[in-house]
Amino acid sequence: MEVDSSLYKIAREAALDEYKEYIVYSALARVERNAGRRGVLETLAAAELDHFRFWSRIAGVRPPVWRTRLYALFMVLLRFVFGVTFVAKLLERGEVEAVARYKSLLGVLRGEDLEALRRIIRDEEEHEVALVEQIDETIVRYMGSLVLGLADAVIEITGAHAGTLGTTNSTVVAGVIGLIVGIGAAISMASASYLQTRHEVGKSPAVAALVTGVGYIAAVSLMSLPYFLTHDIYLAFAASIAVGVLLSFMLTFQGSVYTGRDFKYEFLQTVGLLLGTAALTYMLGEWLGRLFGVRVI
Repeated sequence: MEVDSSLYKIAREAALDEYKEYIVYSALARVERNAGRRGVLETLAAAELDHFRFWSRIAGVRPPVWRTRLYALFMVLLRFVFGVTFVAKLLERGEVEAVARYKSLLGVLRGEDLEALRRIIRDEEEHEVALVEQIDETIVRYMGSLVLGLADAVIEITGAHAGTLGTTNSTVVAGVIGLIVGIGAAISMASASYLQTRHEVGKSPAVAALVTGVGYIAAVSLMSLPYFLTHDIYLAFAASIAVGVLLSFMLTFQGSVYTGRDFKYEFLQTVGLLLGTAALTYMLGEWLGRLFGVRVI
């Protein structure tokens, strides 16, 4: 079959993408201990391999094996940090654009190739989405609790640390204040999460409270750590803000992958709230410090 340039270009890109996803899903299946999730991943890998063979037959692609395996290794590492559902949804994010390219070939291919293309489009639009949704992972069920804990901690501890800039020059005092405020708030948020989850079906209130509390305390600890590593309170505050921005990046990126929302808007909104909170609480702390003369502490 003689292949025109547009068909060859789309087929080549599709073959490389499908092979890459086949290798990743195969690697994820090998490290997955849960039999149900492993079965889903193996089914996804088989579908991607079938798609690769179709596109490769048209374009004659020889994929870069070692580069693809390194990419798969990176995705496996992400799996251990964020979970297998996150990686699967991340892989499927570009499928809308891919399907649009595939549909542009419906008037180009004929016979068995056309039927195979239609099957691939159905796989991408329906079957693979359904399979990803079948990955039953605990972290997904409690993602709301984790997000609640981390997001609230980042904003609240930023405010607490910014407020100390106007009341103390001691990094240790500021760090301890952050820990006290943060741990107290973590207990409060965990309790609220427990009460809220009691009315939700399929979730354990105890697990939801634990996820919220642990996420909160982890964020508080990371953002308070710079205050115990330096005696310059402004350097410590800058480092704490940087940690907060990094946590916000991870939080919003993970959320955007799960929900399909616009990452840039979510991230800028979160950072805007973080910096706005820091500015307002700094001015409040500065005013109270001058009012009560506690700057020397």
